[in-house]
Amino acid sequence: MRYRKLGSSELEVSEISLGSWLTYSGGIEADKTRACTEAAFDAGINFFDTANVYGQGAAETAWGDILSSRPRDSYVLATKVYFPMSEDPADQGLSPAQIAKQIDASLTRLKTDHVDLYQAHRFDPTVPVEDIVEAFQKVVQQGKARYIGFSEWSPEQIEAAIDIAGPDLFVSSQPQYSMLWQAPEAEVFGLCSANGISQIVWSPLAQGVLTGKYKPGQPVPEGSRFASAEMAVSKDLVYSDATLQAVQRLVPIAEEAGMSMPTLALAWVLRRGEVASAITGASRPEQVHANAAASGVELSGDLLAAVDQALGDVPVTEPTPAPGAQPGVKHR
Repeated sequence: MRYRKLGSSELEVSEISLGSWLTYSGGIEADKTRACTEAAFDAGINFFDTANVYGQGAAETAWGDILSSRPRDSYVLATKVYFPMSEDPADQGLSPAQIAKQIDASLTRLKTDHVDLYQAHRFDPTVPVEDIVEAFQKVVQQGKARYIGFSEWSPEQIEAAIDIAGPDLFVSSQPQYSMLWQAPEAEVFGLCSANGISQIVWSPLAQGVLTGKYKPGQPVPEGSRFASAEMAVSKDLVYSDATLQAVQRLVPIAEEAGMSMPTLALAWVLRRGEVASAITGASRPEQVHANAAASGVELSGDLLAAVDQALGDVPVTEPTPAPGAQPGVKHR
């Protein structure tokens, strides 16, 4: 496993990280969650990404039980705040009160006194950006988080927050990014890089579509992510006949290069220096090890050209708002 510096922080994160979005929030059983987490440590993965909203705290609770048995300095822990945590309309967003409340709740579930990275899961245009920045600064000042990041903010929102916070508060951006979803290359990568902010990307395997296991015109395989109602909630982002056909054109390219489809897809994401880590999900330990094998794999120019040709015009390349994202910035 290779490691990369996370933005302007002192954190060194594994190129492949383990996420808990659809799996450890209730998609798979507790014993499998533990087995996958142990496999991650075995593979050299040190970066674990979760969020308060995953299973309404279930994913954080699961990892709190598992990770708390290990030395706190042996892993880099990230969580997030923004999405609704109950039916109370006020129990969401990035108000200072909500940030203060949710960081404490996350720390309790995670059984730790601090997270290494606390992220705004989306931008909240209903709250003055000055209030948002100051609330996150307070979390750092209190020692509850070492660094702050954000997920799926627009360039306008990123610039507004940096203008107030200065260059050192935000160290990471978490966009969707894969061979099939290349949108952040257009604007976000360059803006963040100029401000010392790394990318930690979600869905680098396009929710499993880039493994090649989903075939055009065929039902989804039993036991796969999209066979589960709980884990298929964002299927429409990446699943269509066109994307499935493009992936099948990639399969012989991977085979000729002597690598698996997941390795090709993850190495493709990591070819960009702006990316510090690719967040992968796994429901079995062998998937963790297979994903980790992509760290350090270099792709030749000829191979990258073949990938581009196979993908054609299928990938999303234009700036595209993420699910749950809202435009605009409010000031005091």
